[in-house]
Amino acid sequence: MATGALTVEKLTQRVGALVHGISLANIEGQEQQEFLNSSLVEHKVLFFRDQHLDPTQLVRLASVFGELTPAHPLVGGLDDAHPEVLVLDSTNYLLGVGDNAGSTSYNNRWHTDVTFAQTPPAVTVLSAVVVPAFGGDTLWGNLEAAWDALPADLRVDLESARAVHWTGKTFERMRANAEGAETLKEIAEVTHPLVRVHPESGKRSAFVNPTFTKTIEGWDPLEADRILSLIYEIASSPECTVRWRWQAGDVAIWDNRSTMHYASADYEGRRLMHRVTVAGDLPFGP
Repeated sequence: MATGALTVEKLTQRVGALVHGISLANIEGQEQQEFLNSSLVEHKVLFFRDQHLDPTQLVRLASVFGELTPAHPLVGGLDDAHPEVLVLDSTNYLLGVGDNAGSTSYNNRWHTDVTFAQTPPAVTVLSAVVVPAFGGDTLWGNLEAAWDALPADLRVDLESARAVHWTGKTFERMRANAEGAETLKEIAEVTHPLVRVHPESGKRSAFVNPTFTKTIEGWDPLEADRILSLIYEIASSPECTVRWRWQAGDVAIWDNRSTMHYASADYEGRRLMHRVTVAGDLPFGP
């Protein structure tokens, strides 16, 4: 796919594309904005090399896709000028306290960003500032493909199902201090349709993830676990995923409504990323 100097190179059959011929620091006009958005909906994850965005440029880029959210419901932003920028730094890692500080393992679990919120983010933008000499790749799984791969009779049974999302043990490190523990108490469980209809494409996806999805509301827990495990197995299979090896200056933009992702903890040295999320709507089902 191409438009003018812009070209999109598919990386796998089901998810991921590398975009050439654009400077994300200088998005030019409505045509480029619409091109980026339509390409994102189609390919789920877009990658860009050699961008080297500063925090202000990153915020401006993310604003192309809509209203921005605060950095994270549980963590502050980069600074007063950039409250939307979440710092992911392996030398002082997100939510790391005590013996856990400096861990590289916080995000090495499949998840979709902030689905424990009533209105999870629609789009995530991630900029690589410092990358290790090896490892530290990120993988994305296509939840639309996972839904399509389920047996037809099971899809019928699940169309009206609702999944329970919560923080659970995900932020257990915050419990080490009184302020963090109190914050976690204020976050209640939420339910979302298990099958989500994309507000732009109209396609269906399995809107669940291993990190924040607790169970299927009203289902036997063992049966719910079996079904959820099946979805996760399909979505994280090689046929439904793309893996990106970061270089400093890279940017990835992904559709948080139809993917889950995983940051591999197979590295030494510093890994510094800046993340901004775009506000989403209330997920709806068929």
